[in-house]
Amino acid sequence: MIDVEGKSVFTEVEEMVNPAHCALILVDMQKDFAEKGYAYDKLGVDLSMYSNLRKNLSQLLEAARRSSTTVVHIQMTNYANRLSDSPAQIRFNMRMHGSFRGDGPPLRYTIDGTEGHQFLDGFEPKVNEFVVKKHRSSAFFGTDLDMVLRSNQISTLVVTGLTTEGCVESTARDGLFNDYYVVIPEDCVASDDPAQHDASMLLMRNRFDISSLEEIISYWDASVAKPLSA
Repeated sequence: MIDVEGKSVFTEVEEMVNPAHCALILVDMQKDFAEKGYAYDKLGVDLSMYSNLRKNLSQLLEAARRSSTTVVHIQMTNYANRLSDSPAQIRFNMRMHGSFRGDGPPLRYTIDGTEGHQFLDGFEPKVNEFVVKKHRSSAFFGTDLDMVLRSNQISTLVVTGLTTEGCVESTARDGLFNDYYVVIPEDCVASDDPAQHDASMLLMRNRFDISSLEEIISYWDASVAKPLSA
């Protein structure tokens, strides 16, 4: 920690991810995006990068729970009959995976109440874990996420999930704009487009603190053995 004109500023990842003021944000770990037999897989999108993500993020989630770190599950939610889609949002949708969609209609995914909207196996929320439904890329836009975090004295977000260049980066940027420290464990974010993943990570390395699964777990496990401090 350093002092900058009378303001105390965390400078070390260990300080930022202290469970007393840190939340693990899991973005869009849902079946339609990353499970075989669901929306994106049926479209022919390559889901191979999500295998390691699921394995790594499962370990991080377990560590968060051991250390009583606040856990927030973000759930992309669309309404039936495109009732939550503006024309501009539909156009955005049409640009995604255009090579797979071809001349077909805009994609349909994570419709509220469908099986594809549900969380992936192993990532189901537990009692006292928050679920925030969102309708746009950022988990902050049009949701109560900021209120939930501030109500629980959170100052740092460990942002994880999918996709790196989409909802993860959008949420990370809005987290910073809402005055939270943002930490990205680079082995706990992924995309179905490796080139876009790499481009996003290049940008985020210059904006946020980049860490690893192992580093964050080590800090959270160490905190279990000693009293938490603010």
